[in-house]
Amino acid sequence: MSSKIKRTDALDYHQFPTPGKIQVLPTKKHATQRDLSLAYSPGVAEPCLEIEKNEQKVYNYTSKSNLVAVISNGTAVLGLGDIGPLASKPVMEGKALLFKIFADIDVFDIEVDAKDVDKFVETVKAIAPTFGGINLEDIKAPEAFEIESRLKEELNIPVMHDDQHGTAIISAAALKNALEIAGKKPSEVNVVINGAGAASISCTRLYKKLGVLKENIVMCDSKGVLRSDRTDLNKQKKEFTTDKDLYNLEDAMKGADVFIGLSIGNVVSPEMLLSMAKNPIVFALANPDPEISYQLAVETRNDIIMATGRSDHPNQVNNVLGFPFIFRGALDVRAKKINEEMKMAAVHALADLTKQSVPEQVNITYNKKVITFGKDYIIPKPFDMRLISEIPPAVAKAAMDSGVAQLPIEDWDAYKEILIERLGTGSKLMRLVTNRAKSDPKTVVFAEADQLNVLKAAQIAYDEGIAIPILLGDKIAIEALMKEIQFEGSIRIIDPKSKEEEQRRNEFAEIFWKKEQRKGMTLLEAQKWMRERNYFAAMMVNENHADALVTGYTRSYPTVARPMIELIGKIKGIRRVAATNLMLTERGPLFLSDTAMNINPNAKDLTEIARMTDKTMKMFGLKPNLAMVSFSNFGSSSSDSAKKMSEAVNYLHKYFPHVVIDGELQADFALNEKMRRDKFSFSKLQGKKVNGLIYPNLESANISYKLLKEIHAAESIGPIIMGLQKPVHLIQLGASVDEIVNMVCIAVVDAQSRKK
Repeated sequence: MSSKIKRTDALDYHQFPTPGKIQVLPTKKHATQRDLSLAYSPGVAEPCLEIEKNEQKVYNYTSKSNLVAVISNGTAVLGLGDIGPLASKPVMEGKALLFKIFADIDVFDIEVDAKDVDKFVETVKAIAPTFGGINLEDIKAPEAFEIESRLKEELNIPVMHDDQHGTAIISAAALKNALEIAGKKPSEVNVVINGAGAASISCTRLYKKLGVLKENIVMCDSKGVLRSDRTDLNKQKKEFTTDKDLYNLEDAMKGADVFIGLSIGNVVSPEMLLSMAKNPIVFALANPDPEISYQLAVETRNDIIMATGRSDHPNQVNNVLGFPFIFRGALDVRAKKINEEMKMAAVHALADLTKQSVPEQVNITYNKKVITFGKDYIIPKPFDMRLISEIPPAVAKAAMDSGVAQLPIEDWDAYKEILIERLGTGSKLMRLVTNRAKSDPKTVVFAEADQLNVLKAAQIAYDEGIAIPILLGDKIAIEALMKEIQFEGSIRIIDPKSKEEEQRRNEFAEIFWKKEQRKGMTLLEAQKWMRERNYFAAMMVNENHADALVTGYTRSYPTVARPMIELIGKIKGIRRVAATNLMLTERGPLFLSDTAMNINPNAKDLTEIARMTDKTMKMFGLKPNLAMVSFSNFGSSSSDSAKKMSEAVNYLHKYFPHVVIDGELQADFALNEKMRRDKFSFSKLQGKKVNGLIYPNLESANISYKLLKEIHAAESIGPIIMGLQKPVHLIQLGASVDEIVNMVCIAVVDAQSRKK
């Protein structure tokens, strides 16, 4: 377990609000008696009879076509070992979650109480008709080899043991690119593999298919080099024995071009690294501690090309780059198996994707000016949204070319569009935002840190490396709460009312007074206001004592917004501050503006709100497609409410043509591209997916986002303040811990953007 994740947090995450991480949801209407009659008796008999006549019809009438089983007996669970099937269930549910969020594949996790190979195989074969594919997980070697081999032979659906082949596919793609950068040919390099388990064997087999010669491979286990004169080797290890005069890892490393570590941490020394050939390639993939730390390795040799299994270093070899997309491609052509051709197609597709121009959204996510193919980028990033549209087509095509596909794809462009639509869920955007915040954390003032939920959010932000918290409030109370929740670390706590802050408080008051003295404020009043933490916090950000501010947990939105606008001030040229809510919906991220600030904006205000929304969405790496929504369509009503929307659109089209916007439009026409295309083919939104809505008034916007949040369980991030000079963001009264953490991520990303 990561040191940043506390035991109680992990247990609470898995238990609340509902035990487990996955659920089953209906995909058909079920509101009426007719619906239920179609779903079950008597209507269900019709698809049953069709499937009886032609078993392939099961893919047409059931969920089999998109259903994978994650199956384990719990004999080799992560770094926990043989903990049994029940204890392995949380891991299998986690795998199910990854399948869903990265490739929209539904999963049942199946924990089998069977260590005997025959019994395990028999059990899986018996339940196989339910599934479109089977992902074997956390089964110990050597049994894993036989189990997978037999199931692949005896079943006519895709079967893959990800522990073996996932790492093999990802690392092979990385190795292919690393060799190109190093200027070395696969057939000429000497490769050392440390570790001789299921993953190591599969990796090495795949490296051979890349062109690495068997005679140039040296594999080691915990007892040393796999030599041909050793008598303690199983069948799989014997496949990679050597007659060379080498006995241990230190011997094997001398002159080696490539080191692949699939073993334990800290077994490679700087001296061993220095003994390798010029431009060495080192994949230290043990987790959480690599065979040699990234920092030590790059300090020891400046010509090294280094990869690890960790997300905090370049070149992360992460199985999530492989298994969701390999199964996606296999399922979509109803492949009878996952064969070597399909695995190699994934290798080449991953390697090739790395060489393509990286989209700005990926650069933004990882807080890089530009990510380009080279020593620090030899494999795609896990949050690269192109993976879903590049890897499955390559796998599907290989299945077709090798004769194992049963449902050929004819229109590849249409297939890629379908794949992109599968990732409509907006939650991925928040993962990208969080990852971006972690790449360059900023100091964030928590103005109500003596509130438990606010303090818990600050703890998560600190532990996860999202932000550097500054806690405002009564120091004794905050320290007592920190002790209660085991919040430890070098955290600044500031009480604006304390004697220690008198000098800074007076300095802030002086600045505030000079700004407001011609509006009737006295110095004494300014000093009084600086004892209030929202005023003090705002001045901290104003005077660059902190990068950003999050507040609003204990007070109503207008009460908190007023001092922020008063102290922080608007960006030059902005007439009105506005707010947008990011809704994480099933159709993708959707921005709604203005949800909190302007009660009844006029046409000029609406143009400003639209421009600020456009800019905010671009900050997230999105391409904004905005609609001005109303109760009418393109002038069908002459009401003032509809006319101001149309006027705002006309103004934007004339003076800000780079803003993609149209309207006024009813909400269903705005969000339904087919309806829009059929009725309003002239629209500038033609062929575009609308991801931002500008409302005619606060009433309709606020009601809309709260309805979405409550009825459709769409996660709401915001309101996100737009138009202030500094990164100040307000949370809703009584917000949850997760909502506060999300707003902290927004504040950090906002601060990062302003620094550029």
